[in-house]
Amino acid sequence: MNKSDIALTDRAAKHVKNYLANQGDEVSLRVGVKPTGCSGYQYVVEAADKINVNDQLFESNGVKIVIDDQSFQYLSGTELDYVKEGINEGFRFNNPNVQATCGCGESFTISDEPN
Repeated sequence: MNKSDIALTDRAAKHVKNYLANQGDEVSLRVGVKPTGCSGYQYVVEAADKINVNDQLFESNGVKIVIDDQSFQYLSGTELDYVKEGINEGFRFNNPNVQATCGCGESFTISDEPN
């Protein structure tokens, strides 16, 4: 993985492929961040059916990943995993740009100069 790439683990790719297969026209995974929460930012993950002018496109384990330019500066070098812990399951972001997370784990703070 290149230092600035976005990557999916094998588990995450398997989950996304199954999810996208049931979504119709959506052909990629859109990943981003939005300002919110108690620490500043929150991850956004959704199916995408198009690539916009200001998007960057990556491919990892056979999955196309779309990220807008604004979010990419905060997600550069991130690896997404898909984990199951007891009855809970979801994406886990291994993001080298995160400085701190909130107590609930739903939001995070980004270092002043993202990778």
